[in-house]
Amino acid sequence: MNLSRLMILGLLAEHGPMHGHQIRRTAELTHAEVWGGITGGALYAELRRLDADGLIVAVRAEQVGRRPARTVYEVTDDGKLELVVQRDAALDLVFSSADPLSVVLLFAAGGTSELSERLAARHRNIAAQLDAMARERTRLTELGVLPGLAIAAFRRGELRLESELRWHDEFERDLATVSSARSEAKADRQ
Repeated sequence: MNLSRLMILGLLAEHGPMHGHQIRRTAELTHAEVWGGITGGALYAELRRLDADGLIVAVRAEQVGRRPARTVYEVTDDGKLELVVQRDAALDLVFSSADPLSVVLLFAAGGTSELSERLAARHRNIAAQLDAMARERTRLTELGVLPGLAIAAFRRGELRLESELRWHDEFERDLATVSSARSEAKADRQ
């Protein structure tokens, strides 16, 4: 499953022909980098792959003022089939198989103090992402530009971030308990 591919094919199937800038802007407005790791560069690279694979086709070039000409793409019949394959793969996946944090905790945590500092920084980053996502959902909802499914996607992202923050809080308490027990054991040995 390729989230960039899924996003592009889905947008073109749902909204009709679009150029790369429109697709990238949609990704920015919906915080696709936060919830899906989808960056602007990845989208443009995926557009080229989709075109080369015959899943999308250039239908025209548009130029507004002095801006560079932009290629407008539409999804092909093969692209619509690929969209079904990608969507089904995404819906079948409950959790991604890759979990970098678990790998760090199991194999590369380093010292407890170093781990605590890095996890505290991660906690702050997640809290900032959650705040930004919630503010953007509220702003776009108040403007009336988010359909119900987009609001649901934003809210799901927020809940995932909230869950990750709860895990951090729980882990921090557990880590403090382990550190305290180690200190007590060390004092008893002396």
